Amino acid sequence: MALHVRGVVLPEGDVRDLWLVGDRVTLEPVSGAETVSDGGYVLPGLVDAHCHIGIAPGGRPITGLDEARELAATDRDTGVLALRDAGSPYPYPELDDEPGMPRLARAGRHVAAPKRYLREVGVEVDGADVAPVVAAQARAGNGWVKVVGDWLDRSVGDLAPSWDAATMAAAVRAAHEAGARAAVHTFSEEAVAVMVRAGVDSVEHGTGLSVDLIDEMARHGTALVPTMINIRTFGGIAERARAKFPGYADHMVALSDRFPGVVRAAHEAGVPIYVGTDAGGGIRHGLVAEEILLLHEAGIPAGDVLAAASWRARDWLGFPGLVEGGLADLVVYPEDPRADLAVVRHPSRIVLRGRVVR
Repeated sequence: MALHVRGVVLPEGDVRDLWLVGDRVTLEPVSGAETVSDGGYVLPGLVDAHCHIGIAPGGRPITGLDEARELAATDRDTGVLALRDAGSPYPYPELDDEPGMPRLARAGRHVAAPKRYLREVGVEVDGADVAPVVAAQARAGNGWVKVVGDWLDRSVGDLAPSWDAATMAAAVRAAHEAGARAAVHTFSEEAVAVMVRAGVDSVEHGTGLSVDLIDEMARHGTALVPTMINIRTFGGIAERARAKFPGYADHMVALSDRFPGVVRAAHEAGVPIYVGTDAGGGIRHGLVAEEILLLHEAGIPAGDVLAAASWRARDWLGFPGLVEGGLADLVVYPEDPRADLAVVRHPSRIVLRGRVVR
């Protein structure tokens, strides 16, 4: 049965009628459609642009599709109707088109240096093997591959790039030649500089960004997914490491302290910014509303944060919004989220793939 929704539709801000026929939106009236929402503010479904539904709470790989479904459903039930899994140790292509699941943009496994990432999560490879492994993991996803650009190097007692600059640039080229976009995990100043200059498509976290790099990202359209919730954990990470690695601990605290200003500068420079929670492992799912509020707290205007969590993020991932022929994913709020972003914590109606979720 066709569905009918009426309300103030963002981003345009006009009162409009939408009809949902199967999995598609039409602006043409459909006779006999069931009205499932009349009033309120209607957004294209929200996006968590950095999460891991292949990693269970506590950090272990999931063991089956039911666990992936449960984690994805936790996000879906908050209005998140598209996910970018930025690296999964468990493949789950069967869920790409499953009716009850959010839209999925998936990377394969993280590509990391030996003993320089979370145990059992990434594929760990030495420099000579990085490019072919990146190509293989690009094919394992459906459009993305994730490279771990830096991690704690115990031999130096601080963050350090995973490989030399030539190897890291070759990883980006390998991703592009395989038809995928490359995302890089990076906290440090040195690794993010290498990867931005190598043409990476998105910077995940990006605490080490400088003004010069921000300007380069803006010129090339390189995205930033700040994962503010993740960065809030840096203090605890630092304290656990301080006894063995005091320099690393101090560095992590300094990166965290300066990061809201980095994000604000990136926004002001025109860098595309998207909302991502880094859910999976140590961060629970269902926190997109909190990530939205933290980005606003960092100085990004409410309307731009909503765009980063909804229509712009969907366009970036290839999931059309509430336009003629677009995808039938929407969230309705009883009040205007542009006036009070806390409203995103309480959707009044969620429709995914043309079906009412709640």
